[in-house]
Amino acid sequence: MTESLRNRPLAERMRPRSLADFAGQEHLVGKGRLLHDLISGGRLPSLLLWGPPGSGKTTLANILASSVRADFVFFSAVLSGVKEIRQIVQQAEARRQEAATVLFVDEIHRFSKSQQDAFLPHVESGLLTLIGATTENPSFEVIAPLLSRCQVLLLKPLTPEHIAQILRRALDDAEQGLGGQGLTADEQALELIAQFAEGDCRRALNCLETAAALAMKNSTGRISTEIVGEVLQERTLRYDKSGEEHYNLISALHKSLRDSDPDGACYWLGRMLAGGEDPLYIARRLIRFASEDVGISDPRALEVALSCRQAYHLLGSPEGELALYQAVVYLATAPKSNALYMTEKKVRAEIRQSGSLPVPLHLRNAPTKLMQDFGYGKGYQYAHDQQDALTAQEHLPEQLAGKTFYQPTERGYEAVVKERLLKWRELLRQRTGKRRG
Repeated sequence: MTESLRNRPLAERMRPRSLADFAGQEHLVGKGRLLHDLISGGRLPSLLLWGPPGSGKTTLANILASSVRADFVFFSAVLSGVKEIRQIVQQAEARRQEAATVLFVDEIHRFSKSQQDAFLPHVESGLLTLIGATTENPSFEVIAPLLSRCQVLLLKPLTPEHIAQILRRALDDAEQGLGGQGLTADEQALELIAQFAEGDCRRALNCLETAAALAMKNSTGRISTEIVGEVLQERTLRYDKSGEEHYNLISALHKSLRDSDPDGACYWLGRMLAGGEDPLYIARRLIRFASEDVGISDPRALEVALSCRQAYHLLGSPEGELALYQAVVYLATAPKSNALYMTEKKVRAEIRQSGSLPVPLHLRNAPTKLMQDFGYGKGYQYAHDQQDALTAQEHLPEQLAGKTFYQPTERGYEAVVKERLLKWRELLRQRTGKRRG
């Protein structure tokens, strides 16, 4: 590896040079698919590559340009303007007889409408083949005349399997990657990076590069899950009052409330106020408690907690402190349920595991024809047009279809909610023959 290549980021060094080395986007680059056929035909139309970060837009543009032996000109919508466009046009005209010019515009959605207008005559004349890359919906970000002259290709987030494949290739490649350095990686470590990346190849390779540097520094050369965890660790914010007694008292208050003991809860509230605790901090904790430990079993609990904070904010001490006592007694004597809290935990865990799953097409709005052409909104059932305003359509991503997160208890008002949900599910089961939850 040359010195200049070594100094470039791993994500840049590992860009595939051909479709054969490209991971993912099989719906576009597979044999018999659009981009594969375009390259085989040797002619490239103007394109808009629409997809999330790290999905391969820039790499694809490079591969397409080199495959048709065109001059590739990289153009950043963030750093460049109309002046640079004129220079590119002049160079393209001078080279027209020798080679076509592919102009790649990164983040084309950042161009103003007038700047996009500057491309139009040169794209229309065929002087420039435009490949624009955008993470935003081109229906809203690209002017209609330019949109009509380009074919829009939708790129998908890379799967964890694709990401893992790319990471292994980077570890093995001695010319462009990390091969030849004596590095090894636990399979679980690579899987952890692949999950963390959420479809972003660049993010995954950056993480691998940092993990590799730590592994070499430790003289082990082994990229373990511990090292990857160190790279991925998130900074946590610390509360500025660090005294142990402060935490002991708020813990005692919270547990007294949860255990439905108004006497204990009032005592610990009094101790905190006497110790100089900020009453608004206590009010915030009561608001959290109303959702975490009472929830739908008594929907008024949240209203009481919010009113308590508002009352103290209006009155201050000592008059407003009585509102805190009122909220504490109400919360302590309310029916308890942590169903909402458990729902939140399940949802967070699922999102950490499965990442940014796409919204089902039938749940997406389709205000433009392009979005309609991609199937947005197709098959959506309007609930108010259905019997009992109930529809059996799936509202979770395809990979999570039928999964249940919220499981109500039989305490307080939540018992009513549970009965209602069971009734609805039974009605839908009778109509469709499918059972959920």
